Amino acid sequence: MTPVSPPPRRLLPACWLSAAVLALAGCGAVLPGAPGSAEQTTIGAPVGAELAALVPAPDAFPAGYPAVVLPAEAAAQAAADLDGVGPGATVEPARCAPPPELAGPAVAVGTDEESRSSLTVELSRTDQPLARLRTRLAECANVRVLRAGAAATVVTDLLDEAPDAAPAPDDALALLRTVSPDRGGAALTQTMRTVIGQVGDVRITVTGMVFGGSEPEPGPVDELFATAVERVRAG
Repeated sequence: MTPVSPPPRRLLPACWLSAAVLALAGCGAVLPGAPGSAEQTTIGAPVGAELAALVPAPDAFPAGYPAVVLPAEAAAQAAADLDGVGPGATVEPARCAPPPELAGPAVAVGTDEESRSSLTVELSRTDQPLARLRTRLAECANVRVLRAGAAATVVTDLLDEAPDAAPAPDDALALLRTVSPDRGGAALTQTMRTVIGQVGDVRITVTGMVFGGSEPEPGPVDELFATAVERVRAG
């Protein structure tokens, strides 16, 4: 989830994920698919290391995705865009708005220049177990997002299985998300395949994103997720 390069107008407000990312980069029940992890209803022991020290380095990205670690301001923008919402947006229904971050995330992003697809890993701190996110996603499968005079429909489908990772996270889930702007047609539609895991108070989010209605390949997403979980576990 191999698309064609989006037209230049993909950088307009309706296309929210994200000019900053592509410019900097190119430029309990046992959870299926995650042996040893269980649905997380409490937070584990905090991870002591700084997030910036735990985010996978560019040379740890899958082949074909030359990557950079984003500076703090761009990291915050990219993390917000991965929800399909973006900073300053209004979500309908309001209860489906993502909760605020506890602190600035650490983000690295790689871009396949040929397909113009991106691969992003985000590490953030949270005071909530992953079970709460799973519930919110299930209840907010279809939302409207309004931002800077533009509108989009965000559809999120929870997938049956999260990928294997060794060592395993405390909990993990996988989803497929489309962001369809009201204007611009299929060429501006973003499709994201995301795997989210948690180790203690660190939430690990890995997202593959393409434009144009196809789906990102799961392999690079799963590979980077396993790398990120291992790095956080080693803390």
